[in-house]
Amino acid sequence: MTELNGIILKGIGGFYYVEAAGEIYECKARGVFRKEGIKPLAGDRVAISVNEKAENTIDRIFERSSVLARPPVANVDRLFIVSSVCEPKPVALIIDRLTAIAVNKGIEPVVVFTKCDLENPDEYVAIYEKAGIKTFAVSCVSGEGIEAVRKELENHISAFCGNSGVGKSSLLNAIFPSLELKTGEISDKLGRGRHTTRHSELFPVAGGYVADTPGFSSLDFEENEIILKDELPYAFREFEQYLGQCRFTSCLHTKEKGCRIIQAVEDGEIPASRHESYCAMMEQAKEVKEWELRQRKK
Repeated sequence: MTELNGIILKGIGGFYYVEAAGEIYECKARGVFRKEGIKPLAGDRVAISVNEKAENTIDRIFERSSVLARPPVANVDRLFIVSSVCEPKPVALIIDRLTAIAVNKGIEPVVVFTKCDLENPDEYVAIYEKAGIKTFAVSCVSGEGIEAVRKELENHISAFCGNSGVGKSSLLNAIFPSLELKTGEISDKLGRGRHTTRHSELFPVAGGYVADTPGFSSLDFEENEIILKDELPYAFREFEQYLGQCRFTSCLHTKEKGCRIIQAVEDGEIPASRHESYCAMMEQAKEVKEWELRQRKK
């Protein structure tokens, strides 16, 4: 028996495929995980036992830095939020909600605007750079910006999130052509169609890993990741330097008098579109009830 540390690339039908010591091992999880209510996930760092005359086993799951609920994947530390500058136009609320969810979960958000060969992206790039978020403009036609995005993948577990039509598959193909993702379709190469059971799978890309799943869109995050109203101001990085400076300690930073964040918006220090998204998210956060949170966690 040999003991190794590795990373789960995917799990299908109770079998887990673990990359360790340059090889991929098919493993079963020990029964103790089921008893403890723990399900191994793609992205988990694990200790395994490799056995010549018995099945290989996952013996230990190391502490996770993050967990995304749906599609389920662990230890993502970069969330690439892909939006096109045209056809379709960017939707600020979607981008801002996703950046906030990432920050709230301790994941580094990276915003990527595609199709910059068709329209100038500078207006959008400026908003997110001012908010302290890494932002890139790329063209999958000319190759502009592709190498810069590729470098962001090195030594990280990354997920790409983008709605239909924004060029997510084209971007991934440009970064790593051997993935051969079909533009606008679910990848047949990965053996998954629109009606198959969802699962996450990690692919080695550019010295890191990318989690690729069907339907990995903004809707998945918006439905399954909740930010409480007390946490929301901290999920907008550009608010941080002003927190604690408002006239009232109960300030929600939406329309209150003496709010330092509202003042920063009026002074042009915080982009107005970001604050508008924050206000919309705060209205939703105020409606979240404790029973709803318990239901989401089941």
